[in-house]
Amino acid sequence: MTDLPTFTVADLEAQPVLDLPAFTQDDAVDLGLLAVAVIRERGANLAVRVELHGETVLQALTGSTGADNLPWLEGKAQVVHRFGEASLLVRRRHEAAGTPFDQRPDVDHDRFKAHGGSVPLRVAGEVVGTLTTSGEPDVVDHAVSAETIRRYLESRPS
Repeated sequence: MTDLPTFTVADLEAQPVLDLPAFTQDDAVDLGLLAVAVIRERGANLAVRVELHGETVLQALTGSTGADNLPWLEGKAQVVHRFGEASLLVRRRHEAAGTPFDQRPDVDHDRFKAHGGSVPLRVAGEVVGTLTTSGEPDVVDHAVSAETIRRYLESRPS
């Protein structure tokens, strides 16, 4: 992957978000399988995790990903749960404010990783889970997660 995507705060704010009246474990599995399909289609080397209500519903390690990606999946998801927004959006907001996330003294940076790849799953506005990818440059991780959400929402009946 030679040309990395770029995302501004405005770009990230304009992306579709998953906010549905209901989202079940079966929905989470469908979302995860769609993420695997997007990963394969793009030839990406990514680990993916879908969690719902604190439980891992689906996790897949593709390509050469493995145990080293697991702390990244968890750390990115923790950012979403704490801040309620995509992990890359949290980082970009901090950069735009001139206060890099990794310099915040009130954050355990071993636990919270504000790198792209994790997006919130909401039911009636409340974050109930995450879709998280890890393994490529974080903007690629985010692009795959965002594309998965876009396709998932398009596939649902109106």
